[in-house]
Amino acid sequence: MVQFKNVFIGEETRPYQRAVTSQKCIRAGGKHNDLDNVGYTARHHTFFEMLGNFSFGDYFKEDAIFYAWDLLTREFALPAEKLLVTVYADDEEAAGLWKKVTGFDDRKIIKIATADNFWSMGDTGPCGPCSEIFYDHGDHIPGGPPGSPDEDGDRFIEIWNLVFMQFDQQADGKRVALPKPSIDTGMGLERIAAVLQGVHDNYDIDLFKTLIAASEEALQVKASGGARASHRVIADHLRSISFLLADGVTPSNEGRGYVLRRIMRRAMRHAHLLGAKEPVVHTLVPTLVDEMGAAYPELVRAKALIENNILQEEERFLRTLGRGMGLLNEATASLGKGDQLPGDVAFKLYDTYGFPLDLTEDALRAKDITVDKAGFDAAMAAQKASGRAHWKGSGDAGSAGLWDRGDGANLASTMFLGYGQESAKAHLLAMAKAGEMVSQAKAGDAVELVFDQTPFYAESGGQTGDTGLIRFADQGEVRISDTIKTARGVFIHLGTVERGTINVGDDAELLVDHERRRAIRANHSATHLLHAALHRHLGDHVAQKGSFVGPDYLRFDFTHAGPLSAEELSRIEDEVNAIVRQNADAITRETSPEEAIKAGATALFGEKYGDTVRVLSLGQDMDDARRPYSIELCGGTHVGRTGDIALIKITGQSSVAAGVRRIEAVTGAKALEYVRAEEKALQEAAGLLKSLPEDLPKRLAQLLNERRALEREVSKLRKQVAMGGACSLGAGCRNHQRHRLYRPGSQ
Repeated sequence: MVQFKNVFIGEETRPYQRAVTSQKCIRAGGKHNDLDNVGYTARHHTFFEMLGNFSFGDYFKEDAIFYAWDLLTREFALPAEKLLVTVYADDEEAAGLWKKVTGFDDRKIIKIATADNFWSMGDTGPCGPCSEIFYDHGDHIPGGPPGSPDEDGDRFIEIWNLVFMQFDQQADGKRVALPKPSIDTGMGLERIAAVLQGVHDNYDIDLFKTLIAASEEALQVKASGGARASHRVIADHLRSISFLLADGVTPSNEGRGYVLRRIMRRAMRHAHLLGAKEPVVHTLVPTLVDEMGAAYPELVRAKALIENNILQEEERFLRTLGRGMGLLNEATASLGKGDQLPGDVAFKLYDTYGFPLDLTEDALRAKDITVDKAGFDAAMAAQKASGRAHWKGSGDAGSAGLWDRGDGANLASTMFLGYGQESAKAHLLAMAKAGEMVSQAKAGDAVELVFDQTPFYAESGGQTGDTGLIRFADQGEVRISDTIKTARGVFIHLGTVERGTINVGDDAELLVDHERRRAIRANHSATHLLHAALHRHLGDHVAQKGSFVGPDYLRFDFTHAGPLSAEELSRIEDEVNAIVRQNADAITRETSPEEAIKAGATALFGEKYGDTVRVLSLGQDMDDARRPYSIELCGGTHVGRTGDIALIKITGQSSVAAGVRRIEAVTGAKALEYVRAEEKALQEAAGLLKSLPEDLPKRLAQLLNERRALEREVSKLRKQVAMGGACSLGAGCRNHQRHRLYRPGSQ
């Protein structure tokens, strides 16, 4: 429901009052972490599909309860005697409505006084009491009803949660009534599928049975006994891994990439437990694509990328697994049931061998040994502290947080004028020096300036901030070296007072460095063209993973399994330059993110977009001139026509991380400089070899052949010397003469 948070609290409106959703969900960390349970219970997953219905100030409790009961008992034809519900202990209204709709007595409407039946998205934000609907799978399954001591068993399974959004939780602990009470529900597709297919275990539904069968075949081990949980882990984790990779996440040691790596390595360790000595998880991807590709076409598009990334990670992990497990076995040799593995050992496994903490815990589960988490956290904190102490960066962040507190927090967002202007008049609202808010600064002072409006672009989306000059009416001048902005959209101009005195409240003329901005615009537009070309030539799996746009060069990171060939790079370079030569107008328009994506615009995974976005279209499609060649959501500055880029020259490619490649390029005058430098180097090499540039490959091949022939001759002579000095060159050989004249005892 996070995408609807602002709708619930009244800060945003939508053109609809009701919604239904089917969402891909990953649950492997944070408040709702099911990772430890996956594979060992009938209902826990790292990836699941969540069905929901929402009301934004339209229907509320009574209708939500009726709709839920109607769907389950009439449409799904579930027997009422198999169902029971819970309500928040203080929510007498919900309890009364359930009695009215179902006819249940108090035994089947269970009041829960804990947070289990009061839902919130975090410490602050929309929240409210909830009502959970449970299905009784029968007394042959261990477990008790919710609220009982054995409620964690698998007999009574929650299939639907109705959240009654009534309050906004404030930071001071108060709950304020929402302007329009709303509804948010969530039903796990896998859980309701188990009920409707007549099984109590999610892993026995049709989808998981197919994946587990593929795992059994690949590993030649039946999913029974001790192997049962491992096959389930592999099947579940395969789904998480594949969907994360398809959405552009790649394995790394932080953020979403670390979540992905944890899940990958847990699946791979369970494959190892089942006897796998070679990579095997990647071979299961085709089965998943066959099962889920029709509903989720991104799996089909990214199939090769998913397989390659999993294979690379498997090969990497298998290289360290043996050493890591050896250390773990050695450390636990003297431990018994109920003992703890020292936290520093668990941290060494993480830091040296790439074992996430939960993987170590999982490996020790069968031995009933736990991990000293406090010790692990202490070792982690010590490493971070040491890293900070030895970090050699560009200097203290200074007043980076100054603008988010005190007077700085009261500033309104800055009006940006830079799409159409490179100079503007503005009013100085606030100023900081040496980490403190000040009202005046003099020549030589390093300052941070905030104006009511500005043509200076603030660093964002990979594009570097503008530089330039600010002239004040009383002859004061500030040379701007960078522009940044806060999360609230306040633009901060970093610079040095070159002459005069400046005061808060002064008016000034803001002048962006034109030549630098022009070069940045060309490089930024070039990244869009390269993105489109990479997508066309390499496949739909290509997704942007980062970029840098400066005045001298551009850098573009993207998902792809291996290096590009020289032929691929040439085709991409030829195509983007053909688009440049079209000299077509760059077209920008503002619209909603939904409309932009519907029109074909590329949005970045994980990027947050507001209600209105800028959409940039560049060039004409190679196959259909009515469509743009590139269309992306972007708030950066760009060329007016593709011809303004002049020339795009790719200068290199490299690997950034597993499954992520990087291309670097230059444009315009810098591209011409690069070509001339290459040409000069070619001329100098040709001169040294006394050859024409066009004959250089032939001349080099000739020299290499001559060198190889000489190396063979030298090798032959060395062998002859090594065989006792025997000379094959006849009686005139010096070695031969020395042997002939030498007599024992002679001088």
